[in-house]
Amino acid sequence: MSSSVSVAAEWDLLSDRFYRRLTLYSPLPWSAPAPTSTASSSASVGGPVIGRLDLSTHIVAAAPFGGPIAAVRDDSKIVQLHSEPSRRRLLLFSSSGHPIASAPWPPMLPRLHSLSFSSSLSLIGLLSDGSLLRFRLPDLQPSPSSSPVPLLPPASGGVADAVFWGGGVAILTEDNRVVVTTDIEAADPHPRDLADPGVGDEEHVLCMAVVEPQFVMSGSPEVLLAVGDRVIAVDEDGVQVFGEELEIGPVQKMAVSPNGKLLAAFAHDGRLLVIPTDFSKIIFQFECDSALPPEQIAWCGLDSVLLYWPEVLLMVGPNGDPVQYNYDEPIKLIPECDGVRILSNSSMEFLHRVPDCTTLIFGIGSMSPAALLYDARDHYDRQSAKAYDNYQLISSSLPEAIEACIDAAGHEFDVSRQRTLLRAATYGLAFCSRFPHERFQEMCKMLRVLNAVRDPEIGMPLTIQQYKLLTAPVLIGRLINANQHLLALRISEYLSLNPEVVVMHWACEKITASATLPDTVLLEGLLDKLRLCKGISYAAVAAHADNCGRRRSAAMLVDHELQSSKQIPMLLSIDEQDKALSKAIESGDTDLVYLVLFHIWQKIAVEKKAPLDFFGVINARPVARGLFIAYARHSKHEDLKDFFLSTGRLQDAAFLLLKESRELEKNPMASKGTSLHGPQVRLIEQAHRLFAETKEHVFESKASEEHAKLLRSQHELEVSTKQAIFVGSSVSDTIKTCIAMGNERAALKVKSEFKVPDKRWYWLKTCALATVGNWDALEKFSREKRPPGGYKPFVEACIDAGQKNEALKYIPKLTDPRERSEAYARMGMAKEAADAASQAKDSDELFGRLKITLAQNSAAASIFDTLRDRLSFQGAY
Repeated sequence: MSSSVSVAAEWDLLSDRFYRRLTLYSPLPWSAPAPTSTASSSASVGGPVIGRLDLSTHIVAAAPFGGPIAAVRDDSKIVQLHSEPSRRRLLLFSSSGHPIASAPWPPMLPRLHSLSFSSSLSLIGLLSDGSLLRFRLPDLQPSPSSSPVPLLPPASGGVADAVFWGGGVAILTEDNRVVVTTDIEAADPHPRDLADPGVGDEEHVLCMAVVEPQFVMSGSPEVLLAVGDRVIAVDEDGVQVFGEELEIGPVQKMAVSPNGKLLAAFAHDGRLLVIPTDFSKIIFQFECDSALPPEQIAWCGLDSVLLYWPEVLLMVGPNGDPVQYNYDEPIKLIPECDGVRILSNSSMEFLHRVPDCTTLIFGIGSMSPAALLYDARDHYDRQSAKAYDNYQLISSSLPEAIEACIDAAGHEFDVSRQRTLLRAATYGLAFCSRFPHERFQEMCKMLRVLNAVRDPEIGMPLTIQQYKLLTAPVLIGRLINANQHLLALRISEYLSLNPEVVVMHWACEKITASATLPDTVLLEGLLDKLRLCKGISYAAVAAHADNCGRRRSAAMLVDHELQSSKQIPMLLSIDEQDKALSKAIESGDTDLVYLVLFHIWQKIAVEKKAPLDFFGVINARPVARGLFIAYARHSKHEDLKDFFLSTGRLQDAAFLLLKESRELEKNPMASKGTSLHGPQVRLIEQAHRLFAETKEHVFESKASEEHAKLLRSQHELEVSTKQAIFVGSSVSDTIKTCIAMGNERAALKVKSEFKVPDKRWYWLKTCALATVGNWDALEKFSREKRPPGGYKPFVEACIDAGQKNEALKYIPKLTDPRERSEAYARMGMAKEAADAASQAKDSDELFGRLKITLAQNSAAASIFDTLRDRLSFQGAY
């Protein structure tokens, strides 16, 4: 048990809980003597600058979850320069102190107020005028531009105090207003003013803290301001005043607990108070030896609070005496979800509560099953029989002991101690078949990952609790952003995660760093790695190559893309239109073909080029040609007409012109003698000329010519009669309309122009006169000469008009008995119909049709049956 005693000797008792301070990295590389002036001057030109970093003279920010450390010299302090350059530089280090990058601080800017990391590890600088300056990791280049983004109006007076959290910042202005921004990573953040806290001109805000949005029911951050004897809670909805009933006095420093429920406040009289954020009561208070406010205050988990004065770090718990740590150099407290990292000029430490499982095993005098199992393994390694004795004592509690040893191994940073605890667990597993072995394997995997990233060369001192909260994919993302691609790839493969993200990022960084490498050599190196991932997006890598000015490399890369939906847009972006169109046709996806066609057409329009090249490209590809024609028929007639003309398809262009003329004809203004009539005629005439140039479309050519002539004649008639009733009608309807209006001269002119036969002329005139009821003119017209088609048109016109008497004038003149009998039958004259039918040759069939005609008139049908019998037309039915 001597090893347990040595382990527990490193712990500190606070109340009823143990805490331990682990040294993660010591010494830090920056604590070494500064390099010589020659080395320093050469390093200051480009890469990282390693020098003796003094936390007291720098503004320092550290990312949570073992993230990197950023520092820039504080220009508000007088600093003695040794060998470092006079111009300030922004420095980026890993948590182990290894340099990652450095960049000159942008000149001609307002004073830097504070630095912080966002939740996605963007470095944010808040300037004294209230503007944000963002830097991209790991190269520390300003993002998205070198110009700061203003958050405050010029009249605010600048920044008096500020508090950052993962996704936002709360700013207290010099005129005591509170401005909050919850999207500091956006290209255009949206700051908003909270309610007026009502701080008087003579009052002074002593300190501020923020309850993060996820802990507030409204979802908006709540800002706490210590003013005089009260604490003001400010949010979007209003202001609340707390603390006066509790008599906590002026608060000098505040810190909100990680769960947002408690507030640690240091009062003016040296008391440390822990109170709920609703200020309902004082949970506990502790009298400090100093009434001077601490420089830093932070929560260590949820059970203790750290207060830092120069050279003294005090840890206070709910009961018992505090724990004091002495430092002879400045430190910075970096709160984590399960403890606090302590950064000094020479080391990185981690202070946290000792896990219960570790206490059970290594606690002095512990006789828990886990401690006995650990001791049993020690006896077993020494081949002592006491190992079996210990097993006998804990046989009933063996699963709990194994679980405790596995958990304790996960909380250890020392690899040898991890191994010892896991060996103890395996000793218990040999006697416990019911314990799930997957639990042991899972812990081994996590420890291998954690030990790999904790290596000083990587410098990410994650605890197992932080790792579980962060998750493996996010950890891999942080590694690739730190250009640790090989480790990220190995972890991805080890954890059976998709390595595509790692390989993709590596390929993009490889392209960026290989500006002088020939395209073929670069492509060969990239493909060796990219082929490791099936389904990787070559198009995304090609896009990055194109953005880096390597278009030839991009074209070579995109040829390996298997997904047409990614390949074709990339080909278009690098001006490979012909290849994109061929690939789109090969894919069989009409949407992609249309995408290429629209892109090429739009580019021609922007560059104001003739579309002949485009027509030549699609005419050689039937699929593209067909899709273009189908689309253009509905929306781009002019472009389609140009295509038909340029490719020699004159008949298709002519049909398109006729379609346009019909669309004009549907326009209600086209038949009112307006300017729309002229374009319609011209379109038809153009179609006639195009048809005339082809030998196969003689009929269409003649029809178009006649149609244009008819429209022109109809237009003249509408102008002369001042009635819009002619355009759009046929030749026959035009003649009938003219006759009905009494304008027989115009009708004869139309008859002559369009060579209307006499037989049709008689029919049209007869119908027109009957329609207007001009029976005298109809009778006179019938006597002019014998009608070419006989008198049947006269009879039908009279019957259709319901004028039986007029019809009887012309029925006797019908020479065909069948026509006479049918005419009499339509008028209900059964006797006359029967007499006429008896004179016909095929009387049987005729009598059948006549009976159907007379069926609606029962009296006439009876008479007809009698006459039929009399005339001996039997057997027809």
